[in-house]
Parts: sequence; structure tokens; C-alpha cells
Amino acid sequence: QVQLVESGGGLVQAGDSLRLSCAASGFTFSSYAMGWFRQAPGKEREFVAAIKYSGSSTYYADAVKGRFTISRDNAKNTVTLQMNSLKPEDTAVYYCARRRTPYNGGLSYTAPADYAYWGQGTQVTVSS
Repeated sequence: QVQLVESGGGLVQAGDSLRLSCAASGFTFSSYAMGWFRQAPGKEREFVAAIKYSGSSTYYADAVKGRFTISRDNAKNTVTLQMNSLKPEDTAVYYCARRRTPYNGGLSYTAPADYAYWGQGTQVTVSS
């Protein structure tokens, strides 16, 4: 079965960096785009970043563009989110997700509905 396991969250100060990792199993990782989403208390889940199955293209929310970098290692079945210059508003539970359709299928890379499988989430807290 599909499994996505996030790690790397924690408590940091504003301006610090964190690196989140997602270990994937149970499917052909190199065939699917992967995404990172986050959800803060009382807010809806929002798109953070996505990467195509091949790693050839990446997508970012405006709020994190220039600070976060998504990457993947298809040999190790992992996707990583490097987060720099963290801000208190980045505080949220961060989720790794696998796109519903393989390769370039699907309508968008930013909508939660285009993702079929989710990890359990990892908490990121940024203090001011």
C-alpha cells in the first residue's frame, strides 16, 4: 500500500532553516509528481510546493517562493522541502502528498483534490 512518511519538523526561530523529508513506498515513485502542503490551526490546507515526476519542473506558492526549495531523489524514493528564512507565518503541519494521476496527468499541481495520498504530517513551529 502507498505510504508517505514525513520527518524533519521542529521548533525554530524566525530566520532559521529546516529540511523536511518524505519517504515514499508502495508505488512507482518515479512515475508521480509529489507535493507539499501545510495546514495552520483554523485554516484550510494550502499548497506549498510541487515537483514533477521527473524533477524537471517545480511549482511554489507565492508565500514561499525564493525561500523554499522542493527536490526529489527517484533512486531513494524521497522528496525534500528545504525551508530557509522561516517566518512565524510558516508555522503549520506540513504534509507530503502523491498526485492522483501518474506522469503529466491531472489538472493542476496546486489543488489538494489532485492528490490521492497523504502522509501523517510533521509540525513546523517558527517563533518570533
